[in-house]
Amino acid sequence: MRVTDDVAVNGLANFSLRRAARAAGTTHKVLLYYFSDADDLLAQAVAELRGRRIRGGLAVASDGTRGSLVERVRALWPVLIGDEDAPLEQAMGLAMYDPPRYARLATDASDAYLDALREICPAEWSEQRKQEVANLVLAALRGLLLARRTSGKEQDAAAGLAALERALAREVAAGR
Repeated sequence: MRVTDDVAVNGLANFSLRRAARAAGTTHKVLLYYFSDADDLLAQAVAELRGRRIRGGLAVASDGTRGSLVERVRALWPVLIGDEDAPLEQAMGLAMYDPPRYARLATDASDAYLDALREICPAEWSEQRKQEVANLVLAALRGLLLARRTSGKEQDAAAGLAALERALAREVAAGR
């Protein structure tokens, strides 16, 4: 979708139906025929970007050369900080800034990421343990992404990722 590509390049700042229509090569009235409003279109564009990110992350994390959970989570990081990371982080900011209007962006994201993170957990784990670890990984990665974006200190994010990896290694070793 051309609108999704526009959001990937230009972010969410100044997003409007008119900008989306220009990107799609149509009019804003045509977009309103297919989408209820600009927020609906934005939510669908963000969902497509998130889907790209998750599909890319799962492909890398599950490529057969990564056996451990730690290796799989480590493989996700370059995908998470890829070219389309800014709009997805901006979407989370919108959800925090105006929950009544944008909460869907955050809840849909959490559901999608948790599903993906449960998939990379060891198959022999119980569903409850997969859910708990997926929540831990999601919270940690979101925090690292936020810290990376706001501070610009790559070394701090790398140190945090290393600490997450050590915690996951202990979790796997616990063998509950």
